[in-house]
Amino acid sequence: MWYVRSDEVRDAATLERFASLMAPEERARHDRFVFEKDRHLFLVTRGAIRTLVGRYLDADPAACAFVADRYGRPSLSHPSGSGLEFNISHTAGLVACAFAREPEIGVDVEEAIRTVEPELARRFFSPEEAGALDALPEDARRTRFFDYWTLKEAYIKARGMGLSLPLDGFTMQIGTDAASIRFAPSIDDDPSTWQFAQFTPTPRHRLAVAVRRRGRDRGIRLREFRPV
Repeated sequence: MWYVRSDEVRDAATLERFASLMAPEERARHDRFVFEKDRHLFLVTRGAIRTLVGRYLDADPAACAFVADRYGRPSLSHPSGSGLEFNISHTAGLVACAFAREPEIGVDVEEAIRTVEPELARRFFSPEEAGALDALPEDARRTRFFDYWTLKEAYIKARGMGLSLPLDGFTMQIGTDAASIRFAPSIDDDPSTWQFAQFTPTPRHRLAVAVRRRGRDRGIRLREFRPV
């Protein structure tokens, strides 16, 4: 697991290098953003994922090619046959990249200082999650909301099925050691095969990763990527 403090990537040479790595379609997407902050976040995201994939595979980052499925989930199309899987998430000020040899991995990062309306949890979370939030002191609800949100998004992204998996169809159970998941009968999945991890990479961000484990839990470590 890697994260990048995107707002701190301002070195002109680094940004130029990142821009040189992008494929033509990535440059076109970059140029369509109206606001500079959005162009910058996109540039750092693409530069970081290309650089990290290149390091893992000992490959030219500019030669790597990516393809997105109908749900927008990206995967590596060149070099082929590497077995490397990844997932990306970004929000204001932070980019997160998760890598694994398992095909089902998902990551989500959110800026957890945003105001959250209580009705949002009742609309999208399971009744158990919404009830657990309501039972918390008011000053603890926002952090726990983003704990639930990032875990749920990470699971959905790991499954690669988009919102065809309803957010209220599974319940995240957050304990003192690690989070676990429980499914409604409508979702055909085995909760014992999932491993989750949560992180606070900066005081304003919450991050969660979900991975389908094969056997024992894997060590999930969060490291900062400094492109300069």
